[in-house]
Amino acid sequence: MLADSHCHLENNQELDGVIERARSVGVKYILDVGANITHLAEHLDITHRYEDVYTSVGAHPQEAEEFIDLKAIDILRACENDKVIAIGEAGLDYHYNPDTKDLQKALLVEHISAAQSSQLPLVIHNRESDDDMIDLLTRAYEKKSFKAIIHCYSSSKKLADAALAMGFYISASGIITFKKSEEIRANFVDVPMDKLLVETDAPYLSPEPKRGQINEPANVVLTAHKLAEIKKVEFTTIADITTDNFRRLFEI
Repeated sequence: MLADSHCHLENNQELDGVIERARSVGVKYILDVGANITHLAEHLDITHRYEDVYTSVGAHPQEAEEFIDLKAIDILRACENDKVIAIGEAGLDYHYNPDTKDLQKALLVEHISAAQSSQLPLVIHNRESDDDMIDLLTRAYEKKSFKAIIHCYSSSKKLADAALAMGFYISASGIITFKKSEEIRANFVDVPMDKLLVETDAPYLSPEPKRGQINEPANVVLTAHKLAEIKKVEFTTIADITTDNFRRLFEI
């Protein structure tokens, strides 16, 4: 059994087939992550069509200019559904939008506040923003604890260490299968087993040997196999542990 802890099913024109293929390889749980809070109804429709598919509520940092007025209370109101099990994805992305740093930080603070109030896990997007991310998360956590996941981890060991010190989870995506990801693979060696998750980030980041193709939840199996190799354990061990971690974190 496996859990895809982060994918995007919205606008998928072959959803029945995607879910069927995932089920056929043992993927039981799927988190269809929201990146735009105004699309929540579409995500909820998906979760109601398929058992053990869940969603989250948030606004992606690349959309920060669209959500200048979004507050924690707005996020919390949108979480009033049993199929909403997380806040986000939210975070900082300085690769594409370095000119909106201040807006991104303000938006992330609102998501953190919602996570603190609801105690729903915060799904964190981080790209080329490690120092600011560590600073924001640490200062907020010192005021009031919250749960979180570093989604699609591909950053510095410093960020991983800071996240783990706060009890956060670290999620492995297809990036760990890429040839040039030696440093990222090395960082996963030190992540405790009880803080590991696996994800696809579908339809993006297909793992090897399917890189370049449209990704889907079934491919989380390939990432889990690579993670088992990195951790020097059996595939079934990684599958069982990451699924147990998913269920514990999201209280399923």
